[in-house]
Formats: sequence, C-alpha cells, structure tokens
Amino acid sequence: MDCLFEAALGDVAAPADHRLPVDLFEDKDNIYLRADLPGVKRVDIGVEFTDGTLTLIATRKPPAVAGQAEQSFSLSRSVPIAAEVQADKVSAALENGVLTVTLPQREEAKPRKITVAVN
Repeated sequence: MDCLFEAALGDVAAPADHRLPVDLFEDKDNIYLRADLPGVKRVDIGVEFTDGTLTLIATRKPPAVAGQAEQSFSLSRSVPIAAEVQADKVSAALENGVLTVTLPQREEAKPRKITVAVN
C-alpha cells in the first residue's frame, strides 16, 4: 500500500518549496551570500553573476533505494545585488556543506568617510 502512495505522490520528504534559502550580509569590502547545502556535491552547484543578479542552482540527489528510480530535485535562487560589484572577482567556496559566495565591491561603491571642512 505504501508503494502505491509513493508512486502517486512522489517523495513526500522532498521540500514543497524548492527555493534555496540564503543569508546575505556585507562588510566594508565585500558582499557575502551563504547557503546551507548539506549533501550537495561541488559539481552539482551552479553560480552565475549576470547584470547585477546572483543566481544559485543546486541539485540534490538522495541516496538510491533499491527497486526505485533515481530521484533528484533542484533548488535555486536569484538575488538582485544593488551595489556595484567587481564581477570578474566573484568567488564561491563550499566547505562543510555551506556555500559562501564573495562579491567584492568596486572601490567607488565602498563607503567613504568624508571630512567636513570648517570655513
């Protein structure tokens, strides 16, 4: 009976919302985006920065179960980045299931302290 439900409904353990949750923060030099991707291999992650939008795509492949077709599902997220970024220096690293994308800000986009002159 369980097999009939699984065949009709698919994997109920798979998330209904396939939108990748991310954390976005910055310091004076960079903007950072972090995403938890436990169990996702580096080769199954795509990162692209185009026209001010950072797009992440990750494909999860749960362990195969004997007698069932191999399953996978994708998580994705596109995040508009308002600050001016050095697109050629954007980098990404995967460590312990956490993806960190570093987007260096252009010099002119970094905050500057302006001295107020006394006349």
